[in-house]
Amino acid sequence: MQKLYRDDAIVLRTHPLGEADRIITLLTRRHGKVRAVAKGVRRTGSRYGSRLEPFTLVDIQLHAGKSLHTVTQVETIEAFAATISTDYGRFTAASAMLETTDRLTDEMVDPNQRGFLMLVGALRAMGEGRIPPPLVLDSFLIRTLAVSGWAPELRVCASCGAAGPHHALDIRAGGLVCTPCRRPGAIAVRQAAIEHMIFLLAGDWENVLGAEDAVTHEAGRLITDTITWHLERSVRSLHYVER
Repeated sequence: MQKLYRDDAIVLRTHPLGEADRIITLLTRRHGKVRAVAKGVRRTGSRYGSRLEPFTLVDIQLHAGKSLHTVTQVETIEAFAATISTDYGRFTAASAMLETTDRLTDEMVDPNQRGFLMLVGALRAMGEGRIPPPLVLDSFLIRTLAVSGWAPELRVCASCGAAGPHHALDIRAGGLVCTPCRRPGAIAVRQAAIEHMIFLLAGDWENVLGAEDAVTHEAGRLITDTITWHLERSVRSLHYVER
C-alpha cells in the first residue's frame, strides 16, 4: 500500500488515546477495515473531531503505518448520526450493525465493496426512518451473513440437499434440515418465518413490511442466533434492540 492514500469510509467506533488523540476504526470502500490515529481531535477547536464520530460517512486521507495509520485529512460526505442518534430504536439497531461489521471484518482483508455499500445503504435507510429499525437491522444482518459466506440455507436441506419445505433450523449444519438429518438442538421454525428471511435476503420490502409481528420476531431471533454462533460470542448491542 502506498504511504499516503484516500478512500471513502464509515466510522465504526472510536476510543481515546492519551490526552488528546483518538483511535478510529473505519470500514473503507477499497482498503477493508483499518485503524487510524486521529491526533488532537479531543482538543477544543479540533479541525475534524466532529467528523470522526460513529455513523459518519467520510472522505478520508490516511498515512499508512505498520499497525496504525494516521488521519491527515477528512471531509464529511453524509452524517447519518444526525437522525440516528435522536431516536433510541434507530440508535440501538444501527449500533448493532456497526458492531457486527467490526466483528466480522478482519483488518486489511481483501476489500469488500459490497459489504461497504450495504452498510452505507442500511445506515441511510435507518436514518430516513421509513422502515422499522429492527427490519433494517435484520435485512442487513442476513445479507452480511451472505457476503461472509454464512447465509443460512433456506430452501433445501443444508445437510443432504433434499428439497423443502423443511421446518427445523440447525445453525451448525448451515440452515434448514429435513427430518432424517435433524439433530438434537435444531430449532423448530414456522414456514412464515422462513419466507420472511428469504424476503429480507432478497430485499423484498413489500412482503417484509406485510409480515406479522410474531413472524418478524421469530426470524429476527434466528438471524441473531446465527450471527452469534458464527462470531462465537454475542454482539452486545443486539441485546438493546427494541423489537
